Amino acid sequence: MATTQVQDERVQPLNDEDVRDGEYVLYWMQSSQRAEYNHALEYAVQQANDLGQRLLVVFGLTDDYPEANLRHYAFMLEGLQDVKKALGKRGIKLVVRKGAPDEVALEAGKRASLIVTDRGYLRPQLRWREKVAKEAGCLVIQVESDVVVPVELASGKQEHAARTLRPKIHEYLDDFLVELKPTKLEKQSLDMNADGLDLSDIGKILAGMDLDTSVTRLSHLYKGGNSEAKKIFRRFLEKSLKDYDANRNQPQTDFVSHMSKYLHFGHISSIWLALEAKESRAGKKNIDSFTEELIVRRELTINFVYYTSDYDSYSCLPDWAKKTLKEHKDDEREHTYTAKQLENAETHDEYWNAAMKEMVHTGYMHNYMRMYWGKKILEWSNTPEHAYKTTLYLNNKYFLDGRDPNSYANVAWVFGQHDRGWTERAVYGKVRYMSEGGLRRKSKPDQYVEKVEKRIEESG
Repeated sequence: MATTQVQDERVQPLNDEDVRDGEYVLYWMQSSQRAEYNHALEYAVQQANDLGQRLLVVFGLTDDYPEANLRHYAFMLEGLQDVKKALGKRGIKLVVRKGAPDEVALEAGKRASLIVTDRGYLRPQLRWREKVAKEAGCLVIQVESDVVVPVELASGKQEHAARTLRPKIHEYLDDFLVELKPTKLEKQSLDMNADGLDLSDIGKILAGMDLDTSVTRLSHLYKGGNSEAKKIFRRFLEKSLKDYDANRNQPQTDFVSHMSKYLHFGHISSIWLALEAKESRAGKKNIDSFTEELIVRRELTINFVYYTSDYDSYSCLPDWAKKTLKEHKDDEREHTYTAKQLENAETHDEYWNAAMKEMVHTGYMHNYMRMYWGKKILEWSNTPEHAYKTTLYLNNKYFLDGRDPNSYANVAWVFGQHDRGWTERAVYGKVRYMSEGGLRRKSKPDQYVEKVEKRIEESG
């Protein structure tokens, strides 16, 4: 089914203001950084057409987003270059301005009839939208575009695990996993008098920002943007999806989509990805396995951060996990490492070291190795609280998809979130354990080490 309509369940007024007599409609783009399959954008286009006005799109570029660094900003700016080009083809002007996103939106919205924005779930994103809604003086509407099934519709509470959310998601899939056709803007806005950054020189923009530059750019490996995401995904559909179910937990292979980094920045729509996968000839088992990860597992993490105010703290863990880890807090550790030793991949475990190097040098780590990597930090740290802090720090610093609902939920999973109690053992208590022997039984980690070394060598 194809539609140009945005489902009512995605649309949420953030204040009680009215549409005022303004000059244009403003779409404050922040989380959904793309020009297609963007429900907030299409809703804004439709509002502009209904009012007989032009549409201005604005993005606020702040250089103090928590834990973001040169690696993240370069990828994001490449994506915004792509957005500007794609919006231009639709006659829509994009303006990127330096400043706190809420302040940028309020300034750009002074002469707007109404403000439309996309949705974020993390603390800074919620805070920005609250301020804009409070101070805009016009109607502010939020349109959810980065999940398949709207969060509150899928569930009104924090879910315990994928098994409890899955049937709720599947109940609504037929209604929300549908094609979104673009709406033509009736009055182009390219000649609007609104200034912003020159996106043609990303290096210059980055040089003018106060960023952590210790984490290098990865443009030679992964370039940001919807165009690049679609190219990579189509290659995945052609070469890898047909063997996805059998190989997705084999880190020595590369049967992965690499879409998490693009989903993080809103460069690609999970709906578009799911529909493309369903149209492939990869077989039901592979398609179902992929869409389970893309929709159920991903939207479980968004459910987690939305309904858990302390999503980035050790305190968010379920009571049973905190209890068992506390009981084993003083257990003797065979190996302990400082955060700096871990960051430098200076452990006795060559498989773990390879995973850490993959993360540092490529901004990515195979998902199966991410689980092993996190479990070993728990095992090798003096306390579970310190392990939690270290895992989140490294995750958010080096991964292109770090600082994300997936990040917070997956780090918490290492310590028992979205899981159950297992056989009790030293250090871990009843929290799930992973061993080097298990890694060797279930995969081929020596080949994984070779793969990582080759990738680092090739990337320079």
